[in-house]
Formats: sequence, C-alpha cells, structure tokens
Amino acid sequence: MSDLDDFVSAEPPWYTGQGDSGRTTFGRHGDVAKTDVRVAAYAECDEANAAVSVAMAVGGLPIGVTSTLASVQNDMFDLIADLSVPLDAPEPATARIRESHLTRLERAVDHFAQEAADLSGLVLPGGTVAAALLYHARAVVRRAERAVWAAVEAHPTAVNPLAARYLNRLSALLFVLARGANVEHGDVRWVPEASARAMAQKENGVDARAATPDVDGDG
Repeated sequence: MSDLDDFVSAEPPWYTGQGDSGRTTFGRHGDVAKTDVRVAAYAECDEANAAVSVAMAVGGLPIGVTSTLASVQNDMFDLIADLSVPLDAPEPATARIRESHLTRLERAVDHFAQEAADLSGLVLPGGTVAAALLYHARAVVRRAERAVWAAVEAHPTAVNPLAARYLNRLSALLFVLARGANVEHGDVRWVPEASARAMAQKENGVDARAATPDVDGDG
C-alpha cells in the first residue's frame, strides 16, 4: 500500500482552507465574517431543512404528509437561494420566496388541522416517534425564523422578510402535523407544576397519581 503522502486524489479537494480565517464568500453578499447574521440565518435554515428530512426518513409518516414535506424541502432551497442574493442585487436571484409560497403553506395548515381535529390545550413535545420528530423540526424552524428576522433587521434592504414569514408558517404546519401524528395514541398534556405538586403530596403522604400528566386518548 502506498504511503498517504504519495496518494493523489482524482477528485477535487473537499476542503480548501479558504475559510480558515473566519471569513467566507457568501453568495453575492461577498466576503463576510462567518459570524455575520446573514450567514447564520442561512446555516439555521439549512439545519431546519435537515431536521425536516429526518422526520420524513424515519417518522413513518403518511404519504400525504411526506409529499407535502418534500415540497417544503424544495421551498427551503428556494429560501436559502433567496438569502444568498441581496434583494437589491443588479442580477436576479435563482429563486425568491414569494407570497404564493406562504399561501400554499397556509392551505396545507388548514388541511392538516382538520385531520388533527383537536388542537386545544398545551401538550408536551412527544408521543409517537413521528410527532416527536415533527416537534423537534418545528423547534429548529422557529430558531431559523428568529435568525432570519435578525438578518432582516440588520440588512433591511438586502434580506427578504418573506423568508422569515415563510418559516413562521412552516412552524405552524409542523405543529399541526405533530398533533395529527398523535391522534391515534393521544397527546401528553402539560400539567402545570406536576412534579413539584407530586413531591409535595409525597412528603405529605398523599397519593401523587393525580399529579401525573394525563394521556388524552381521544387525540
């Protein structure tokens, strides 16, 4: 076997070292710090898309849900393409988030909310595997939304606010999908101060079972 030093790859290198100074060339925004809010927003949206992919891959979701989320993943590429090009750039971006993106998500929310049936009450982010993954994806999306709003505030003429609004609608969609994923087995409802009350009742010699969260089997 040849020494590692003698190995010459036929493929282009996957690392260049160009970002080792803490700066990067971010689309048509040019040379910026890797900590720039625009780069952070891009990265958060990339992670959000990856979180959606995990829910799709291992959540055992119905075909109607996975089809919707596959379309969302394509939208998310539209969104990061949008973030990569300033709104005031002389040449158009490959894709922009538009009102029609939001309208389609709002219709999806309305549709899947009917399947979830009961959206009342505060529930813990869990239940079935599918619901847990969707709740996690929602939390990542909400963080991405905050990052995009920070970029909009810092660069109002360069960053599209519709990107942040899209993420807001996406978090709503993921919420109703998570509730729907728990319809058969039931949500786990939040019981305020449940553990504290259980401890107090235990210390007082009272049966603590009443302080445990109820599982709503009716969805």
